[in-house]
Amino acid sequence: MQVIHACCAGLDVHKKTVSACVSVCNPDGTKAQQVRVFGTFTRDLLMMADWLKQQGVTHVAMEATGVYWRPVWAVLEGQVNQMLVNPQHIKAVPGRKTDAKDCEWIADLLQHGLLKGSFVPPTAIQDLRDLTRYRAELRQAQARVANRIQKFLEQANLKLASVASDVLGVSGRQILEAIIGGQESPQRLAELARGRLRSKISELSRALEGRVRDHHRFMLAEYLDEWETLGQRVTRIEEEIDKRMGPFESAVTLWKSIPGVDQVTACSLVAEIGVDMSQFPTARHLASWAGVCPGNHESAGKRKSGKTREGNRWLRRTLCQAAWAATRKKNCYLSAQFKRLAARRGVKRAVMAVAHTLLIIAYTMLKTGKGYHELGGNYLEQINKDQLQRYFVKRLQRLGLKVTVEPSAEAA
Repeated sequence: MQVIHACCAGLDVHKKTVSACVSVCNPDGTKAQQVRVFGTFTRDLLMMADWLKQQGVTHVAMEATGVYWRPVWAVLEGQVNQMLVNPQHIKAVPGRKTDAKDCEWIADLLQHGLLKGSFVPPTAIQDLRDLTRYRAELRQAQARVANRIQKFLEQANLKLASVASDVLGVSGRQILEAIIGGQESPQRLAELARGRLRSKISELSRALEGRVRDHHRFMLAEYLDEWETLGQRVTRIEEEIDKRMGPFESAVTLWKSIPGVDQVTACSLVAEIGVDMSQFPTARHLASWAGVCPGNHESAGKRKSGKTREGNRWLRRTLCQAAWAATRKKNCYLSAQFKRLAARRGVKRAVMAVAHTLLIIAYTMLKTGKGYHELGGNYLEQINKDQLQRYFVKRLQRLGLKVTVEPSAEAA
């Protein structure tokens, strides 16, 4: 096989050690390899970087093993050309599984150009990604606590959720604090309602006739305190995200011009794919990396499973949430696409298709710098207007109706 990199290195990264193999291809065609094992402390990684530099290494490849690759990447950044590789793509030959053999195998594959690097965003995007993912985790934790509060209300036969749409809204929290404080009168608890909930005071009073014990009060107090603490942490994280989002404000504005994408969603999407689309040759490459397009599995001329691959789960979840929001828009191309596909292929496939379209649109917008252009809800119908007209006329004729089609004054 053709040698692509004359002097390169393969790294097998672990928690405590890094096995490094330098592979050098001499002009006469012979190959020489050196293997050394380094620790993962900063001093050890700096020693490894100096050793690679002394050996004349120009390209380095390593497996994406958890988070252990990140400090190695940070130390070598700017000194050599690095490549982060999916472990599934470089499985060693069975029977040759040791740390030394692993790094030799990685170096050999890299030398012959058989490795494909993964997308590693810049440091600023990586930091932003940590914040947005942590915010999503905090929101999930807060939702779990809210479910626990609802569970204890049901145990005490307090049917607050049957009357109030938001148990933890302003009225709901005041009622819960009064219950925790020892208030037992349903009428007095109902009088704490605010806003539109006051029109349901009589119904609310009946819903708050329960059997509350001290155990329920104690647990509700703990859960409510945890819920409020998580909300404060979310607020601090969002403030930090807003500070870090300054250099990427133009990309956020482009994302928000797409139906279904709000400020929180736009920040999360920028953190996952960045703003430099040159990392992806085409929009289809980005969709494949994100895991929002059908899988490609063909053998002996037969197309087999088209299941979507496991891509970036954070990005895919955010895109699907935006797709669901876009389906609620009126006179919107994305909403029309969802309804068109959901009738034939099902709701889940339709949502994934809309998420795929969202990502393709965003790629084009970030690539060109142009804003979103709405095609309208009837765009898909206008493509095959005559065919659609004949289809509906035939259906009406089957019902025994005589149909005469004339263009309306607006269309004319």
